[in-house]
Amino acid sequence: MRKVIVIGAGAAGMMAAGAAAFFSKADVTLLEKNEKLGRKLNITGKGRCNLTNNTDIQGLMSHVLSNPRFLNSAFHAMDATALMDFFESQGVPLKTERGGRVFPVSDKASDITKALTEFMQTNGVKIKLGHAVREITQQNDSFQVRTSASTGETIFTADAVIIATGGLSYPSTGSTGDGFAFAKSLGHSVTPTSPSLVPLTTAEPWVSDLEGLSLKNVRATTRNANGGIVYEETGEMMFTRNGVTGPIILRTSAMNSHGITLHIDLKPALTLDQLDKRILRDFAETKNKNFANALNDLLPKRLISTIISLSTIPPDKKINTITKEERQNLVNLLKNLPLTPTGTTGYKEAVITKGGINVSEINPSTMMSKKIPGLYFAGEVLDVDAMTGGYNLQIAFSTGWLAGQKASQSILSPKDQNSNKR
Repeated sequence: MRKVIVIGAGAAGMMAAGAAAFFSKADVTLLEKNEKLGRKLNITGKGRCNLTNNTDIQGLMSHVLSNPRFLNSAFHAMDATALMDFFESQGVPLKTERGGRVFPVSDKASDITKALTEFMQTNGVKIKLGHAVREITQQNDSFQVRTSASTGETIFTADAVIIATGGLSYPSTGSTGDGFAFAKSLGHSVTPTSPSLVPLTTAEPWVSDLEGLSLKNVRATTRNANGGIVYEETGEMMFTRNGVTGPIILRTSAMNSHGITLHIDLKPALTLDQLDKRILRDFAETKNKNFANALNDLLPKRLISTIISLSTIPPDKKINTITKEERQNLVNLLKNLPLTPTGTTGYKEAVITKGGINVSEINPSTMMSKKIPGLYFAGEVLDVDAMTGGYNLQIAFSTGWLAGQKASQSILSPKDQNSNKR
């Protein structure tokens, strides 16, 4: 019987293994260095698993940041509708929330891992946990995969190998860049990698005073050195001990976190003039009070002292003595709170890895290497990444499904191919 080996039991790897067994009579083995399946998948979406976005293929493509055209065949092989149908057929009811984000009704990522596990087991996949792959070599038309485990070293042979080891994000789950090393050893190139969808660190010392403060309905705008807008979005953010995080910040980091300035509009629903009039009304009601007591209806309590300090208006200054220039400076501050990104918190908090195995060396219709027949890639190990909202898991599932299907079908004997067609 012809053999397929899948390396990595994340979203892409489990889908690839299940698909490989589903589409053929191949002997499929899944190798995973952890002692349990789906360690990273189980923590996605804060444990709820935003598995896709309820949109069409064009909607998926429009949210891919790196090499979207490469994913065209994969999305056609399994689009969002097909993926949702797949999990619901596996007994996982789904729901669509704000922004088209799709979750299990149970809000349990473990239900997705369980469904994939049952899919593999139903189709006869052999699952080998605690098997860390050390080396992949090729001799003639066969691959040798050397692993180490508590029971010792084992060499597996296969007609096709699918590398689905993930990237470098959340290394505590086992994503330590193994696939990049395997690819390089087999003659593939890897584009520069960096953490993406990741919290930003900032230079301002006052940020630490606001640690844990969450702001809703604010607008984040990043600008390049020439003042041009790199990215802009309204939504939720949060201050951390040394920077900022939250949905709009993570998406900002995915666009570009180097050499930019970050500006927060605390009142995006109001124009400068409208905000000025609002502050004038508030001042009229508190004209005999100190400035320190004038912003209670305008800002969260924890933010007030920071804004007062940054405004340079003395906190004990009487409202009725604040000048027009001081008031306008306050308005400008509220509409344009400046932050200076100094970097990111790194792979340990990054949702995904930007960069990876060079997709120009991979056939997008099959996920097979153009350099080595029988070698396939799927998931985050590839140089493809997208915004938050379920798009990155959709990439993992789609590329895994396509790689598994093509890997198993490519090694079928003519007799098996005819049997499979029947």
